[in-house]
Amino acid sequence: MAKREVGYQIPIPKGWPDSKYEATLQNLSPAKIELGRQLFYDPILSKDSTISCSSCHLQFTAFTHVDHDLSHGIDGRIGIRNSPVLINLAWSDLLMWDGAINHLDVQALAPISHPDEMGEDLPQVLTKLQGTRRYPQWFKKAFGSDSITGEHLLKALAQFQLTLISANSKYDQVRRGDSGVAFTDQEMKGYQLFQKHCNNCHTEPLFTNHQFRNNGLPVDTTLNDWGRMRISQSPADSLLFKVPTLRNIEFSYPYMHDGRFENLYDVLKHYSKGIQAHPTLSPELQEGIPLSSHDRIDLQVFLLTLTDKEFLFNPKHSFPR
Repeated sequence: MAKREVGYQIPIPKGWPDSKYEATLQNLSPAKIELGRQLFYDPILSKDSTISCSSCHLQFTAFTHVDHDLSHGIDGRIGIRNSPVLINLAWSDLLMWDGAINHLDVQALAPISHPDEMGEDLPQVLTKLQGTRRYPQWFKKAFGSDSITGEHLLKALAQFQLTLISANSKYDQVRRGDSGVAFTDQEMKGYQLFQKHCNNCHTEPLFTNHQFRNNGLPVDTTLNDWGRMRISQSPADSLLFKVPTLRNIEFSYPYMHDGRFENLYDVLKHYSKGIQAHPTLSPELQEGIPLSSHDRIDLQVFLLTLTDKEFLFNPKHSFPR
């Protein structure tokens, strides 16, 4: 990976676009990143100290959860959405399924304060952290002061998440021309299908166009989640959700904003046979995606090449011991 910036740098994989996060303005440093990792895995951020960021964002499942469709919070509360993966966030400007957050430096405030997630007030979090023996020392090392502030807390969490870069899947190795690595015939057939039918929204190499789309899912009448329209209040945004990256999709099930599909077979079946008409339906899906049963298998085989085990098991991203 090429490095472009002074100081600690966000590594930009060869052939990728520039990141959208202005890293040089935030003075990235190993101490801040390590502090962010400690905070990410610490349930002290939640009201009853039972829920950490990693409760919904597990490393080995691409930093999302897999054992339930909707996110769980304190006191057994259940949200209305599947947790999004945390991958390559430096290239994303609008965050969350509905784009409610426009900068990674403030994103963590949403789950910390949401009553169905961590349910805590930021001032109370700061009081708890200040009262520990270790955190004032770590904040001083990272920011030069042992007085813990909300700004420093959120920036440390953001800096750790900026390091969650997945760029060494088999797809990446083939794309780089690594010696001895090539797609099988079936993977290549799946790749050609992907380029024809999926790449407009799940655009290479990040496998998302970072935009919002209605992908033809019927509304879950128990959740009544209308997507980005909850934020913009515009009917034009009804049922639009952020296009997720497909990187590490093998391990990030269940799928969709509400986790309604447990496997890739059901996802591909939806796109070929289950799309529902709606005024805001994505133009790419107006006619559905014609995929035979063999096509769906080939496409699924290609998607498995997006698994990056170096990322999923990187000790730098793991629970700090």
